[in-house]
Amino acid sequence: MTIAPVVASYAAYYLFPRDAQANYGELLPTRPAPEIAGTALDGAQFRVTGLTGKWVLAMAAPGGCDAACQQQLYATRQARMIQGREMDRVTRVWFVTDDAPPPPALLAQHPDVVAVRVPAGALAAWGKGADRIYVVDPLGNLVLAFPRDPDIKAMAKDLTRLLKASRIG
Repeated sequence: MTIAPVVASYAAYYLFPRDAQANYGELLPTRPAPEIAGTALDGAQFRVTGLTGKWVLAMAAPGGCDAACQQQLYATRQARMIQGREMDRVTRVWFVTDDAPPPPALLAQHPDVVAVRVPAGALAAWGKGADRIYVVDPLGNLVLAFPRDPDIKAMAKDLTRLLKASRIG
């Protein structure tokens, strides 16, 4: 009777291994995010390197912003808001990939997003293409890529882990 729990624990450990992956987002090879230069909607010049020192949630979509784009904006906003007092360490960037103006009502719903007009293929060099949400660390390195329609709670949990483990940004 006394040895049964020990045998059961060893059996569970060796016969039913856990999934090794603890993160939801796809880990990217550690490398600096390729530079993207564009123009903010207010006309100011923008460079990704200008965001050094902040965690960045970046996405790309046309200015018309279809339902998938709106879902990405919502997911990044919620993942940032879930961070509570740490949310100021996170900046959201929307790379607008065409000449269409973003709807003012949509921008009003997302006042903290930095909307930047960039060439259509600007995020192609980031490795997973433009249909992902990327996390860039405060040093300017690509860290994670989330799917186009992410699980918001899992995304926020990954972001929480990153912010907790990092004292920079």
